[in-house]
Amino acid sequence: MNHFEPPIHWNDYEDVAMALYEKFGDDFTEAKIYRIRFTELLEWVLTLPNFSGTRDQANEGHLEQIQAKWVYEWRDNQK
Repeated sequence: MNHFEPPIHWNDYEDVAMALYEKFGDDFTEAKIYRIRFTELLEWVLTLPNFSGTRDQANEGHLEQIQAKWVYEWRDNQK
């Protein structure tokens, strides 16, 4: 049975954040996540598996939301 993962888009903030957490784990603490430049974050998101958004669709609001959800994801995994 093939497991199909639906594509992730820019407004799937939680899915993007979970994928970033899976990729980087605890390498990034809350403080480090908030210090990531948006240019770097944009590149990382674009290389995630199943990510189907484009660079042109990205905006600062999307990146801010992804950053915030990533922090929540990191916090949830510290318990």
